[in-house]
Amino acid sequence: MPASKTIPPDPASKHFRAPWLIFWTAFILRVLTITLAHTYRIRPFQDHFQFGWEMGRIARSLIGGYGYADPFVGHTGPTAWVPPLYPLLMAAVFKLFGVYTAMSAWVLLTINSVFSAAIAPAVYEIAARCYNRTVAIWSAWLWALYPAAMQYAVHWVWEMSLTTLLFTWTLMLALRMRGIGEPAPEQNPANTRRWLGFGVLWGLISLSNATLLLFLPICGIWIFIAPPSEPGAPPSRSEAKLRWVSRSLHLARAAVTGLLFFAFLFPWIWRNWTVFHAFIPIRSNLGAEMYAGSGPGSNGFAFIATLPLVERDPETLAYKSLGEIAYVKQQGEKAKAYVAAHRWHYARISLKRFYFFWVGVPHPAESSPWGEYFRELNYCFLSITGCLGLALSLKNRVPAAGLFAWAFLLLPLTYYFITVQARFRHPLEPLIAILTVYLFQSARPSRPSSASARPTP
Repeated sequence: MPASKTIPPDPASKHFRAPWLIFWTAFILRVLTITLAHTYRIRPFQDHFQFGWEMGRIARSLIGGYGYADPFVGHTGPTAWVPPLYPLLMAAVFKLFGVYTAMSAWVLLTINSVFSAAIAPAVYEIAARCYNRTVAIWSAWLWALYPAAMQYAVHWVWEMSLTTLLFTWTLMLALRMRGIGEPAPEQNPANTRRWLGFGVLWGLISLSNATLLLFLPICGIWIFIAPPSEPGAPPSRSEAKLRWVSRSLHLARAAVTGLLFFAFLFPWIWRNWTVFHAFIPIRSNLGAEMYAGSGPGSNGFAFIATLPLVERDPETLAYKSLGEIAYVKQQGEKAKAYVAAHRWHYARISLKRFYFFWVGVPHPAESSPWGEYFRELNYCFLSITGCLGLALSLKNRVPAAGLFAWAFLLLPLTYYFITVQARFRHPLEPLIAILTVYLFQSARPSRPSSASARPTP
């Protein structure tokens, strides 16, 4: 059998459950790294700003009784600079273990480790459903043990591990709802419970990292559109009626899912409307980020001088005096004017951001040249192998390969035109791990096997 074809999953793992050993190994390894490497000891530079950055500031404000406010320096008033999910989690930890304490850092990084380790079972199931058990085992262990996969869980008090968990579990649920990989067709894979779970996951994603919402319509449509029916005799009238009822029920479930998704967003939208008297669906900072990443002197990624991060800096004083909404609007107007006057510059740095997203954002100039070289080589190697694995999956008509391709196209899209950081690739990295393993597994010599390949749509 050609190596490029898929192999049916082992009947013993028909539910595609990963061994618990993978999760626990991933979790324990991450907690040991946090504890033994003392990554919970965060520098108190700039009044602990590196402890969660804007999210840490907002969490401190919540505990101090100032509300969802003060993302930078001092008391500057209400904010919608970042979505609320992770700051609320940080505030709960600060309430229990103290504001900016080492214990709070350890607890938050341990929670991140739970999120990161819980991605491994989803990686296993996605790979088992779309490829085979060998790819599933190697992919899950790669995620569990590879240092680059755990770096954001053990070093960063930020939302990357949470967002990546939610997105990977959403992909896993989408495969279940299409019945991908099932040895026998399910009666109703996209049942009510799964549709509701889909709405909950996307609602949480919207409150964690709204950039991923570009992928939501594609994912929902992909689930809603059933695979092509098998050729055969035309259905009888009763069969046609049953199909119509089933399709109507399917549409009703999708509509309820949309309402559930909106129910997650509505309290945040309402809060922003009542506080700012403006429609802010999720975040308010687009204009400021646009000017920071594409304004005068821009080189492809944001530079700190144009954000209100330093006390008594002109940008900080302007942010305080104008208020967040007026300040961001002003910065957005400046960004539009600059881009309109320097179109080629904007096009050039957008191409640079594309390069940085997939190859690696440069580190500061004081970094070791050799260290920077190997860091960039490691980063771009996985981008290359992931893209090659995706191309091979599309060529071999692997189930859901088209959905994965849309994820690769849409998740980075905003970053090409606004700003870019290496951490922005993290939600794609579970898929990159799977596709990398599939690429190398497909390169192995084929072995004769009596097992027939699973037909791929």
